[in-house]
Amino acid sequence: MAKNNVEEMSAWDRVLLARKPSRPTALEYIENIFDDFIEFSGDRNFRDDKSIVTGIATIDKQAFTIIAEQKGRDTKENIERNFGMPNPEAYRKSLRLMKQAEKFHRPIITFIDTKGAYPGIGAEERGQGEAIAKNLMEMSALKVPILVFVIGEGSSGGALAIGVGDRIIMLENAIYSILSPEGYASILWKDGSKAKEAAEIMRLTSHDLYELRVIDEILEEPKGGAGEDLKKMSSSIKQEIKKFVQDYKDINPEELIQKRYEKFRNM
Repeated sequence: MAKNNVEEMSAWDRVLLARKPSRPTALEYIENIFDDFIEFSGDRNFRDDKSIVTGIATIDKQAFTIIAEQKGRDTKENIERNFGMPNPEAYRKSLRLMKQAEKFHRPIITFIDTKGAYPGIGAEERGQGEAIAKNLMEMSALKVPILVFVIGEGSSGGALAIGVGDRIIMLENAIYSILSPEGYASILWKDGSKAKEAAEIMRLTSHDLYELRVIDEILEEPKGGAGEDLKKMSSSIKQEIKKFVQDYKDINPEELIQKRYEKFRNM
């Protein structure tokens, strides 16, 4: 857990760091953590949604299934990645890979970084709510270990749809909440401009969520945010992955599912 003084930054300060354009993306972490990565595309139903990247990666010959929400670095890439806001086909692609992981006994690692699921008409027509709900249901009963990292923004069902994990770890300046501060302010005060005030009462920081037992661990970031030392941050995540494998390698599937059930029932 991070040792930094919790009081030195406001919740809004951490929101800004979580959204910082130079903050490392999931693909940057994947490139720096794993020995190799093979991407899988498409939901075998509609299309491939690039707001979520899925595939198989290895560390020291141990294979993992990777599910990662991906934002863009510039306007062109953000359009390609739908600004990191998944459509239902992204969640169905994710579930396809998770079921494959179960079949071949691979641990699953997810990286959460999204403002939320895409709210467009097309997404709703193709079953956005159903896709999220099905992922929540299926993940709760998967017979392989699931490790979740919240690396940036984690908002709403867009984050929860890949967030049912046996261990949930947040980077120190990431945020994780029911919706964005702007959305919260719009609902509570009918004024989205009060996002700063909303952030302070939402308890969306890593320290808040650790205290509430929503997450299991906080990874300390370099001063100024994770982007100030990508190699160091990647190394910290890699160490947690290796530790996770050791901690869960001898747990049988029935016990794993029961522990996961109890974890979320006790939140």
